[in-house]
Amino acid sequence: MIRLNPATAAPAAPPALPAWALAPGRNACDADAAFQAGAALASLDSLARAQPAWSGAWRQRLALKCAAASMRLAGRAEDEAALRDAWHLRPAGADPGPAGAIFGAWRQLALVPPAAAVDRLARVTEQLGLHRDVEALTALCEHIDDLARSGRPAPFAAAAIAAHVVAMRPDAELFAWWLADLVLAQNLRWPRPLPLLLAQAFGPAFRGEAGGGKRIRPGEKGFERAVCIALVHAATEACRLATELLRRAEKLLAAAPKLRAKGAGDVIFLLLSEDAVSGSLTTKNLSRFAARRVFERLQQLDAVRELSGRPTFRLFGL
Repeated sequence: MIRLNPATAAPAAPPALPAWALAPGRNACDADAAFQAGAALASLDSLARAQPAWSGAWRQRLALKCAAASMRLAGRAEDEAALRDAWHLRPAGADPGPAGAIFGAWRQLALVPPAAAVDRLARVTEQLGLHRDVEALTALCEHIDDLARSGRPAPFAAAAIAAHVVAMRPDAELFAWWLADLVLAQNLRWPRPLPLLLAQAFGPAFRGEAGGGKRIRPGEKGFERAVCIALVHAATEACRLATELLRRAEKLLAAAPKLRAKGAGDVIFLLLSEDAVSGSLTTKNLSRFAARRVFERLQQLDAVRELSGRPTFRLFGL
C-alpha cells in the first residue's frame, strides 16, 4: 500500500501572470521593465514558497534547462537528453563527467537554501570547471552579504552580482549566472533558489538593437533592464511548466493506489522529486525487475512518460 504525506500530496494550483506583465518588450524603459519584473516575481513567489508534491520535479526540470544553456555558454554540445544520461545512468557515486558536473551544480542550486558560504561556493566552482580561490571566494561572500544589506530590489541585486563576478573573472560567466539566481532567491527570501536566468541568456531579452545585436553580457550597458525582461519570460515559463507538471502529477497520484508492488511508493516519490528516474532503479524495497514492472504499469495507465526514446537504458519522468 502506498502512503503519501497528505500535506504535500494535494497539488497546489500554479499562479497565472497578469496579461499586462507578459510582454514587456525589448524597448521597454528601465522603470517599466523593473515594474513588470516585480509583477512576474510576485506571481511566482507563492509557487516558489510552496511545497506541493511535484515541486522537486519542477525545480529539477528548471535546473536541467539552465544546465543545457550552460553547455552552449561553455562551448559544449550536450543537450538536455545527454545531460540526463550523464547524471542518471552513471553508477552510484561515479564521476558524471564535466557536463554532468555542471548539471550537478544547477541541481544543487535548486536543492539547498540560498546561503553563500565559502565551502559551498568552492564546491560549485570546481563543478563548473573553475580554479578554487578561497581568498577570492571569501571576498565574494562578503560582497553578497553587502548586497543583501543594501536593500536593492532583487532583480538589480542579481544583475549586480553577475556583473561583479564577470568584472573580476571574465572567464567565470557561468558562475556569475549561477550566483545571480542564488542572490535573487536570497533577496526574495525564497526557501530555495529557482534556476531561472541562464535559460534566458541566449533569448531576446539579452539581444541588443531590436534583437539582432550581440548578446548583452553581465555588466554591459542595458544588462539590468535585460535581467528584468528575462525574469518576466522566466517566470512565465516556470509557471507554465508548473501547470503542466501539476496535471501530470495528478495523473500519477491517481494511479498510485493501483500499484500493488512492495516499494512502488519509492518510485512515486522519486518521480515527483526528480526530473527523471532510471528504469533500472533499485531500492531497499524494490528490485530492478520489480521497478521495471512498476514503470510498465505506470505507462499503461498513462501516468509517466519515457524520456529517452530508447528501448534500453530508459528514463522516466512526469
